[in-house]
Amino acid sequence: MIAVAALAAPVMSAQQAQRLSATKANDYGLIYSLPKTMLRVTIEAEITVKKPGEFYRYAPKYLNVKDPIKAESHSARMLSAVIESYGIPDTDETYSVQFKAGYPVYVTLDTKGLPMAINTEETPKTTLVELPEAKAALPTPLETPAARQVISEEMLQSQSTAKRAELAAQAIFAIRQTRSDLITGQADNMPPDGKSLQLMLDNLQAQEEALTAMFLGTTSVYTQVESFIIDPSKLADNDSERIVVARISAVDGIVDSDDLSGSPVYVDMSVISRGEYPVNEKGQELTFPKNGIPYCIPGEIKVSVVYDGKTYATDQLATSQTGIVYGLAPNSFTDKKAPIYVIYDPATGGILRQGPALR
Repeated sequence: MIAVAALAAPVMSAQQAQRLSATKANDYGLIYSLPKTMLRVTIEAEITVKKPGEFYRYAPKYLNVKDPIKAESHSARMLSAVIESYGIPDTDETYSVQFKAGYPVYVTLDTKGLPMAINTEETPKTTLVELPEAKAALPTPLETPAARQVISEEMLQSQSTAKRAELAAQAIFAIRQTRSDLITGQADNMPPDGKSLQLMLDNLQAQEEALTAMFLGTTSVYTQVESFIIDPSKLADNDSERIVVARISAVDGIVDSDDLSGSPVYVDMSVISRGEYPVNEKGQELTFPKNGIPYCIPGEIKVSVVYDGKTYATDQLATSQTGIVYGLAPNSFTDKKAPIYVIYDPATGGILRQGPALR
């Protein structure tokens, strides 16, 4: 089964460890679950909203602009995608493992109860993936304090749109003349210093932009970021799968996959390799060791995020669903001469590294 769920908050990346020891008190037994690999796809989309100004019909006449915004419009485009993997406890792969007395074996689990290591304080290094951040739209010129300053009493009192447009155009040219006089030093009341001059010029610029927006319209742009979880368990039996992970709507931004108001964002998954049982020198598959300490030999899949025919992210990831469960001989951890340690991948349950344990 491949399931998709939206996330309200990011999954924790930092690993916090808890240590459990095989002692006489627990009959030298430890319980842990192997992970089921989950995928998290984070999508960044940009939404653009255009709105016409009150005087857009008069833009050609007063500002010589032939193509002002004439009607409200919404558009959306995808900016980026990030693919990650992590593990959750697989209830179908929970084991009680038994060690013999004589060597203090201990297992390090993460906060979800997934194995991180046996017989070592070292844990797998985690890499924090940099995710995009949502950005709110900046105020349009008509949403600034300057927009209120440019509305004269005469404009407020006029009932004629044509007259208000004429007054707004006159105000634009008056602002431009004032700015020119300030820059050339010909204004009747010049500011006392450069800082004051810059403040006046900035204010005049904001006022002109507000008045101009009344003719040309406004464009507002914001970005949205959402994460979705995919369970690729169906790849245990299928070699490939395509799902709609989300949709991007021009009006509502990133929406769920079943919201047909948006265009689909696809996640394509295909199996690159499957986990295989170890073989002996004759090429024969080894059998599961008696009382073996289970771990996963993962497979590998290719994951791509596709929108509007373009691929925005591609990665190759190890997954437990395309792997097999094998086991380490329990006496390899309790050998008095050469006990071993193991460090696991908490996303798959596979072995990242093993070697002689420090005594």
